[in-house]
Amino acid sequence: MLVAVMMCLGLFFAVQPAVAGKGKVELAYVEWDCATASTHVMKAVLEELGYDVEVIPVAAAAMWQSIAVADADAMVTAWLPTTHGHYLKRFKDKVVDLGANLHGTRIGLVVPQYVTINSIDELQANAAKFDNKIIGIDPGAGLMSKTEQVVEEYRLNKMKLMDGSGATMAAALQDAIKNNEWVVVTGWTPHWKFARWDLKYLDDPKGVYGGEEFISTMVRRGLKEDMPEVYAVLDNFSWTPKDIAEVMIMNRQDGADPEETGRQWVKEHQDKVKKWLP
Repeated sequence: MLVAVMMCLGLFFAVQPAVAGKGKVELAYVEWDCATASTHVMKAVLEELGYDVEVIPVAAAAMWQSIAVADADAMVTAWLPTTHGHYLKRFKDKVVDLGANLHGTRIGLVVPQYVTINSIDELQANAAKFDNKIIGIDPGAGLMSKTEQVVEEYRLNKMKLMDGSGATMAAALQDAIKNNEWVVVTGWTPHWKFARWDLKYLDDPKGVYGGEEFISTMVRRGLKEDMPEVYAVLDNFSWTPKDIAEVMIMNRQDGADPEETGRQWVKEHQDKVKKWLP
C-alpha cells in the first residue's frame, strides 16, 4: 500500500512540470519590433510562473478585435492617445485598460539627418527629391491612418504613401542612407533604427501626430476573475524606453530568436521583473 502511494506521489511530481499547470494565456501582438520585444518578455515572465503562453501575431485591427471578443487574453502594445485612439474609442466598452506600461513614445515622419528640410510643411516643395514617396508600414496601423490625414491636411498631393511593413520600411531607409539619398518614412519611438542611424523627426506644426504618446496594456473582460495572477502581472507591467531598446537591439542580432531574447532579458533583469509579480 505504502509503495503504491509513493508510486502515485512519484508519478504526480514527475508529471507536474510537463503539465505547466496554471492554464493557457494568449497574447496578441503586431509584428512591430517594439511589440515583438514587449510581448515575448511578458511571455517569458508568465511562463516562469507556470502558464502555457501562446503569442499570436496579427494586424493592429485584429489585435484590438481579438481582445474585445475574448479570442485573446491580453496585449501589451496599445499606442495611445493618438495612434490607436480610434481603436480605443471603438472598443472601450469591450476591453479593460490597465494603463501605461511605457511612457515617452512618439510617432511622425522621419528622415536622415543629412536631409536639409526640417518640417512636413516643406515636403510638397521637395517631393521629387523623395521620389514622391512616403515609405509606410502595414496598412492597418494607426500610424498609417494618421499619415493619410497628414497627406490631406498638408496638401501633399505630390507625395504617395506607400504600404509595406516595418521590415520593408527599414530596408528602404537603409538603402537610401547607403546611397546618401533623400527618404522619408513613417517612424515611431522606441525603434532600433534611431540607434543605428542618425535620424530626425520632421516638425509637425499642425499637430496631426499629436504629442508624446504612451503604450498601454489591454486585457479582455473577465480576465481578472478567471486568472487573477496573470491580470496582476499585466497590471504591474511597466518599463522604460531604455529597457525595451535593449530587447530590440538583442533581436537585431544575427540568428536572434525573440523567445530566447525575451527569456534572456527576464533572466538578466530579475530585480525589475520581481516588481511586476503579485
